[in-house]
Amino acid sequence: MNIVNLLTLRHLKQNKRRTLITIIGVVISVAMLMAVSTLSTSFMGLMQKQNIANEGEWHVQFKNVNKGQLLAIEKDKLTKTLMISRDVGYSSLEGGQNQNKPYLFIREYNDESFKYFPIKLSKGRLPQAANEVVISEEIINNAKVNYKIGDSLSVDAGERFQEISEYPLTQRDSLQKDQGQIIESLMNKKKASYIIVGMITRPIWEPTNSPGYTVLSYVDESLITASETVNASIQVKKLDTALFIHIRELAKQSNIDTKDIEFNNGLLRFYGVTDNDGLRSTLFFLTFIIMTVIIIGSVSLIYNAFAISVSERSRHLGMLASVGATKRQKRNSVYFEGFVIGMISIPIGIVSGLVGIAITFWLINSKIQDALGVTERLTVIVTPVSVLITCVVSIVTIFISTYLPAVKASKISAIDAIRQTTDVRLTGKTVRTSKLIRKIFGIEAEIGLKNLKRNKRRYQATVFSLVLSIILFLAVSFFTSNLQKSLQLTQDNLSYDIQVIFRGEKSELLSQHLKHIASLKEVTKYSQVKELIVNSWIDKNSTTEDFKVMVNDESSMFKNGNYLYQINVHALEKQDLKAYAEIVGADYKMLEDTTNLSAIVIDTVTRQRSEDGKYIETKAVLTKAGRNLDLMYIDWEKKEETQLNKVNIAALTDVFPMGVTTAGIGELDIVVSNAVLDKLVVKQMIVGPETYLYLNSKDPMNTQQEIEKLKSENIIVNNVYKYNQRQEQTIMLMSVFTYGFIALITAISIANIYNTISTSISLRKREFAMLKSVGLTPKGFNKMIHYESIFYGVKSLLYGLPTSIIIMYLIHRSLMNSFDYKFALPLVNILYVIVAVFIIVGSAMLYSSSKMKKENIIDALKQESI
Repeated sequence: MNIVNLLTLRHLKQNKRRTLITIIGVVISVAMLMAVSTLSTSFMGLMQKQNIANEGEWHVQFKNVNKGQLLAIEKDKLTKTLMISRDVGYSSLEGGQNQNKPYLFIREYNDESFKYFPIKLSKGRLPQAANEVVISEEIINNAKVNYKIGDSLSVDAGERFQEISEYPLTQRDSLQKDQGQIIESLMNKKKASYIIVGMITRPIWEPTNSPGYTVLSYVDESLITASETVNASIQVKKLDTALFIHIRELAKQSNIDTKDIEFNNGLLRFYGVTDNDGLRSTLFFLTFIIMTVIIIGSVSLIYNAFAISVSERSRHLGMLASVGATKRQKRNSVYFEGFVIGMISIPIGIVSGLVGIAITFWLINSKIQDALGVTERLTVIVTPVSVLITCVVSIVTIFISTYLPAVKASKISAIDAIRQTTDVRLTGKTVRTSKLIRKIFGIEAEIGLKNLKRNKRRYQATVFSLVLSIILFLAVSFFTSNLQKSLQLTQDNLSYDIQVIFRGEKSELLSQHLKHIASLKEVTKYSQVKELIVNSWIDKNSTTEDFKVMVNDESSMFKNGNYLYQINVHALEKQDLKAYAEIVGADYKMLEDTTNLSAIVIDTVTRQRSEDGKYIETKAVLTKAGRNLDLMYIDWEKKEETQLNKVNIAALTDVFPMGVTTAGIGELDIVVSNAVLDKLVVKQMIVGPETYLYLNSKDPMNTQQEIEKLKSENIIVNNVYKYNQRQEQTIMLMSVFTYGFIALITAISIANIYNTISTSISLRKREFAMLKSVGLTPKGFNKMIHYESIFYGVKSLLYGLPTSIIIMYLIHRSLMNSFDYKFALPLVNILYVIVAVFIIVGSAMLYSSSKMKKENIIDALKQESI
């Protein structure tokens, strides 16, 4: 090791405080990079595992393929694993006690399907021959049919058809009823006999409102005849975007209809594979923005540390130059300092990032499992690539951070460095301040401003740190809120676990059932809603463009300059309506008034646009509070219109009460009281108001079973808990990811500011000592520090806020590749930033300057290092 490097090491040891601050800064930067990359891979890994647990581990599915097509799929170069399945059909379940689930649903799997589809064996073994089956435990627990392993099972399986339908019904279609009577039947039946060899838990892919209990048998590929068709699901050898082109080409060569191809987009997306160009460009641009933010933040933090280090070492470097050190040696001494700092900081940073993420996951897992019942755990996934990327980015960051200070160090002459005239070059123009400053704020403010102007480089470095911190926080928080908004636009946002529909139930019995269901011990929240569908002619000027595109002026839905809308009327119980009215800012008494009828109109809806696939947030109708809706009832068979009472719009909102979901194009949701609903009902209505009960439950499956025990033909139960759970889980995990990122960004920003200001103040000990020596009082000193803090804050906000707005708009534009909603400034976050800037700067200045008060003036004038 040469003498210059030895002197550099000695200098680092002598200035332990500054060296420690620099190391901490680099550790935070590296830890943030490691944490973000690990968080990303772990989050994606969790979503992959959860998707596989829900849907199975397959990438592409070909439906209804024959023997030849199946062979072509199996021999294709991309196929890794072939899973075969086939639906045998539905068979009546003799002795079943659940009137809404009267069938067995029989499906056949091969060995690979049993392995890779989410099947959980609870007793016995899996089928190994075509005459063997495993049955769902729900047949025993829910249907109360006491089958045992070894029992024989004879079925007469066919397809479900509704009386007016030409296509067979599926497991996603609940039992078809009308006025309590079943209006479907089984056709194309085939007899079969099986032996029960095992039992499975209810498959997660079986909807709770499906009419059939799952029964799984075995299919042998070698026994499939040329006339038979099966479903073929495959795992591919290589996952990339070329998959979509290859699969479509394979389908073309094998005469497979592209409509019969289904990609497991949920799973593929979490592997980073998608054929949606808009989504791909959105993800690419957002990734680019976030990585740029991280690198800029890291470079800023480390650069300021080294810039201040060089400024402090200028005299030391000048002395080296005076004894023969070359420019290259002086430059390399700074690079060597960066190397030493990096060798210490990078390993510590990587370990710190991993430990921090591990602790975060440990805390989060229990909350997620308690709140959402997630089956998979969020575990730390560390890949060699993520560690390598972190190391490379950190090394590059340190190099960039040391480059300018190193160049500056090489140019320091011996005389200038020893005299310390490099950083401060005074002219009258440089330190000139406005006379208004002294008149308005006093001499202390003028001295403070002159100090900042005199130490221009440190002042600029501090302002730059503040500006960057403002940009980092606003950009990432804006990105987070918009990402969540975008995610919510793609979800149905069901606010309940169970929907109970009462059709044709007598009022006394209905009241008893409502009270009984609401009192079940697992029920945590419920809402009773009466719903009625009516219509209204909406003026052309109040109609949205989306509806005008769908319905042209030649349509029967357009008449006399008005468009026909479907009005979905939702009546809430008094307590629920009162709470909802308070949330949206409506007058509850007005809503209960039966002389002048009033309603809350939900005017904002979300949907996916058909022409470009974008998710948009749009208005359902263009109107204002205080206007009236002219409602009417239409008898479509007789083509007669019955005028109903006018309803005044009490308030407009985008908030949905429990159970109400977003309307489609040409529909409008309004919320009223039961008293108002009664005023809208007329005797001409063929179908009157229907009663719905929406429930949240601690145990939705058990609650469903308790409701079904009522054995009423007029009660229909739809359990959407699993579907709703997946939506909430996605939003929750995305929130954990993004808010964790905000926490890291905030930490690095605050560390950046404190590091810059505290080190800058420490380097000004001699300056403060000189001011005190010429009569600056402690009170005056405090005022000067306060004014400096204000100048720092104002200057940083003048640069930071406009720049942040531009970046936020660019983020918004990038999201518009897949979504469509208006750009809105996060005013609350901007207010937080303004307050936080002055608090952080003020506290950093006060903390650092408080140490100066105890300094002896003579010692401070003599001191040259910190």
